[in-house]
Amino acid sequence: MSNLIITKKEGYTIVQMNRGKVNAINREMVRELKEAFEILEADEAVKGVILSGQPHYFSAGLDLIELFQYDKDQIREFFSAFGALYLQLVQFKKPFISAITGHSPAGGTVLAVTSDNRFMADGEKYVIGLNEVAVNIQISQNLTEVYAFWMGDGLASRYILQGKLLSGTEAVSAGLVDKLVALESVVETAEKQMKRYLQADQEILVNTKAKIRKHLLDKLDLTAQNSLKEASELWWKPEIRAKMKGYVESFTSKKK
Repeated sequence: MSNLIITKKEGYTIVQMNRGKVNAINREMVRELKEAFEILEADEAVKGVILSGQPHYFSAGLDLIELFQYDKDQIREFFSAFGALYLQLVQFKKPFISAITGHSPAGGTVLAVTSDNRFMADGEKYVIGLNEVAVNIQISQNLTEVYAFWMGDGLASRYILQGKLLSGTEAVSAGLVDKLVALESVVETAEKQMKRYLQADQEILVNTKAKIRKHLLDKLDLTAQNSLKEASELWWKPEIRAKMKGYVESFTSKKK
């Protein structure tokens, strides 16, 4: 896999996103994550999974530079695949921890909120949160439900409508992040928590996770076609395209 580094440990596996400097999410990243988690869920020797990023970036979110070039069929297929990945991770049966190694806005948060624990690098410059409204991307009902699962309905509603990006301290206070630790200790902290999970009877642990998430999963649209269709259609709204072009030009100029 060209965008992931898979490291097998005793009883668990670390999946490290490894696409460029910021781990921007494109269709290949989505495809590889989907494939990796399918394999890991089916492997009886793997009792849990840690998802991590690179130093300073868990994932900066969607690769807007690449996505801006997609045609209508490609955009529709991308949103469908990303939505399917999200639902796959929300329903992942085994213990699943996110080691958030820095920035994790928008699409990075979409991946992180599906996990059972989130340990984040401590640093004033690192942010996390669903800022889709602020960048003119339609959020799905499924995503609002999981955000509220961790933060509560009221706080999740306010933050989503504001398109708010949270500092690490704010994220811990809101219940979105479990704990802040030094950047170099994020993965190690996740591994310590995973080893605690592995000490439990695995059948009981998996059954208990299913019971904890039952009410959440009952709320989700497991087809999610309406939200995905809405997102892909609004992507082509002229005024949104104009703003998106501005973002892309800004990102491109920063790379030079």
